[in-house]
Amino acid sequence: MVTIVGNVKPEDDYTHPLGPEENFNESVYFNFFDRQQQMGGFLRIGNRANEGYAEVTVIVYQPDGSALFNYKRPQISSNDGWNAGGLKVEVLEPGERLRTTYEGSVVYLKDPREMREPSVAFKENPHKRIRLDLVHEGVGPIYGHVAEPGGAGAQNEFARAHYEQHMRVTGTLQVEDGPVLQITGHGLRDHSWGPRYWQSTPSYRWITGNFGDDLGMVLSIVGDRVGGVFHKGPDTIIPVKQIDLETEYEENTNYHKALRATVTLANGETHRVEGTVRGFIPLRNRRAGKITHIGEGMTEYLLDGERKGYGLSEYLDQVE
Repeated sequence: MVTIVGNVKPEDDYTHPLGPEENFNESVYFNFFDRQQQMGGFLRIGNRANEGYAEVTVIVYQPDGSALFNYKRPQISSNDGWNAGGLKVEVLEPGERLRTTYEGSVVYLKDPREMREPSVAFKENPHKRIRLDLVHEGVGPIYGHVAEPGGAGAQNEFARAHYEQHMRVTGTLQVEDGPVLQITGHGLRDHSWGPRYWQSTPSYRWITGNFGDDLGMVLSIVGDRVGGVFHKGPDTIIPVKQIDLETEYEENTNYHKALRATVTLANGETHRVEGTVRGFIPLRNRRAGKITHIGEGMTEYLLDGERKGYGLSEYLDQVE
C-alpha cells in the first residue's frame, strides 16, 4: 500500500460528488518525460460540470523544439469520471496505478510560441491525429490535503482539495500512421477538486522535476507563500521551507527560459537547482475580460551540480 502524507485516501483517486459552486472543478493532471528520447509533455482534464464542459489539454514536446498540442472544451453533464474530448483517465489501482489515453487531433507547432495567438496558430498550422497510451505508477508517497467545504473565502479558493505523487511512466505514442514510439520515464500527477478560477491567484511558480525512482521535487511559490517537497524513495517526503528563485526570460517577453534556485528543506538540507527550458509553449485562460498567462516549459534540471532530471516549470501571471 502506498504511503500517504496528509488526510488523503486511496479512494480519492476517483471523482467526488459535484459541489454546488458554479465554478466547481475536479481535475487530474499527469506530466511525463523520457530523457532518452528528449521528449515529454502533459495531459490535463478538468470537469466543470456545473458550467457544462470539461477543460482538456494535451501537449507533447518533441526533441527538435516543436510540439503537438490541443486544448478543447467538450460538453459534459456530470462528474462521474474523466472521459471527454478523446482523453480518458482510468484508475487501475487506487493510489498506485492509473492509465491515461488520448486519441484525437492535435495541431503541429514547429514554433510553439505561435500559441500566443491561439486562433491563428490553430488555423495556420497542420493538424495530425495521435494515439497516446500511458500507465503511471507511483514511486513516491501521495501527499496533500482535503479540506471541508465552506469556511472563509471558500468560493475564491484555487482548489479546496489537492494532492500530488511522483510517478514512473511507461507507454506508447503514435503520430498518424507512423511508428509506435515506446515511452519510458518519470513524471508527476496532480488531483484537485473544489471551486477554481485561474484568475483567483495573482501569480505562481510551479516547478516539478524527477531524477529517478528514488528522487523527485516540487517547488511552489504562490504569491508570497512558499511550498513544495522533495520525495526520497517510496516513503519519505521532506517539505520545502525556503526557495530563493532567479529566472531568465526570453528578450521582451514573459517566457521563462532558465531558472536557478537555492532550496532549503525542513530538515536543514540545502540544494541548488539549475533549470534550462528545452521546450516552451505560452498558454492563456480568458474569463470575464481577464487574461491569465500560463507559460509551460519542459525543463532539464541539474541538482547540486551533479544529477540530471526532467520535469515541467509552469509560470502563471495575470496580464494587465
